[in-house]
Amino acid sequence: MKQLFWKAALAVLLLAVTNRAALAWGPTGHRVVAEIASFHLSQKARQAVSGIIGNETLAMISNWPDFIKSDTTNLYKHTSPWHYLDFPGHCSRATFDSIMAASRGENLYTMTLAMMKELKNPVTPKARKRFALSFLVHMIGDMHMPLHVGRDEDQGGNKIQVTWFERPTNLHRVWDEHLVDFQQYSYTEYAGLLNRVMTQAQAKAIRAGGPADWMWESHLLSDKIYDRTQPGDKLSYRYNYLFAEDLNSQLLKGGVRLAKVLNEVFG
Repeated sequence: MKQLFWKAALAVLLLAVTNRAALAWGPTGHRVVAEIASFHLSQKARQAVSGIIGNETLAMISNWPDFIKSDTTNLYKHTSPWHYLDFPGHCSRATFDSIMAASRGENLYTMTLAMMKELKNPVTPKARKRFALSFLVHMIGDMHMPLHVGRDEDQGGNKIQVTWFERPTNLHRVWDEHLVDFQQYSYTEYAGLLNRVMTQAQAKAIRAGGPADWMWESHLLSDKIYDRTQPGDKLSYRYNYLFAEDLNSQLLKGGVRLAKVLNEVFG
């Protein structure tokens, strides 16, 4: 019986590790964004969030939209396009804005606005508000992961094969999880560190604009990533040196901006 128990436990562990490949920012990155946001909530927003998720935290619900990708009933299959929106490489702001303006289906931008609207609506049922809050927390994180506003031809870097410290992987996964995990922080340590070094002037600058502007910033960073990463590249310490500052900036921006959105939604 003990042998069967440990075999079953190992199988569950292996499944969990395997499923991490599908998680945007990885669990740690999304929790960092959500934890930073929790530092900057207004009292009114904090009370509204508590009324929706009780004693749970934003960090605790931040990865649910990725976890449900494993649902075998296909109940949430329609939410897959909510995690990204692709653009041509090195496009102008005018082209970018025209693509955003033409967005009519369900994608990262349109559904971010839709979840904000649902949360603002006083007649939205509590269960639906929890769904909307979980997705809003997650999608604000996604829009700050640059390859979620990358290019269609390579599926946001998923088709660009590279190695990370000699381990075969792809460019999207490097940014989803490898770079974040390489920093060797728990999500609470990481969030506290990034928040601590931010000045009031920096926070004010980060809060400027809205989702379209923030996605444009991320897209510009995606161009930098594409320009400096080629298929077959062997990525390790040098790559971390090149992009750690960008990584930290995106996580911090995601958290501060998520708080801004929630403060406005519940203001």
